[in-house]
Amino acid sequence: MKDVKLKLISELIKNSRRSDRELAKAVGVSQPTVSRLIKQLEKDGIIKEYTIIPDYVKLGYKVAAMTLVKLKEGLGEKDVLEARKVAQKDFEKAPTEIIMFERGIGHGFTGVIVSLHKDYSAYNKLITMTKQYPFVDHTATINFLIDLEDKIHYRPLTFRTLAENLLTLEEKEN
Repeated sequence: MKDVKLKLISELIKNSRRSDRELAKAVGVSQPTVSRLIKQLEKDGIIKEYTIIPDYVKLGYKVAAMTLVKLKEGLGEKDVLEARKVAQKDFEKAPTEIIMFERGIGHGFTGVIVSLHKDYSAYNKLITMTKQYPFVDHTATINFLIDLEDKIHYRPLTFRTLAENLLTLEEKEN
């Protein structure tokens, strides 16, 4: 990806509320170039959405969770596709605290759920909900809970470091 596009994406990740004129100044190109590049990045699906990162505690969330799950052994590709359909239907039916649920691999697990909760009891309700899925091996689940009200934070959720790292990708590839 061209250097100018990476710089623009980096600046948008840091703050997508800035005007095209402000972005152009930060990137070192003209405002029409920024407007054109943004439209192209959106069209190409590189920019999927614009959003914010709120203060979750001020919104009432006290627990963040990463839950590693494992699909049951012996599921075929058809079973996995059906499981995905069932989960997506459930998520569409009712708002959920889950902010990401993806397949992956590592330490014998095949999926991860990232979620935010008002309290520990709300997290337990989520775990109870996942137990209704017959395709999940409930004996193999690991939970990592974060107390969002803890006074000590090592690196809270932000994409600023990702934005800065993005600019090093081309340097590493060359």
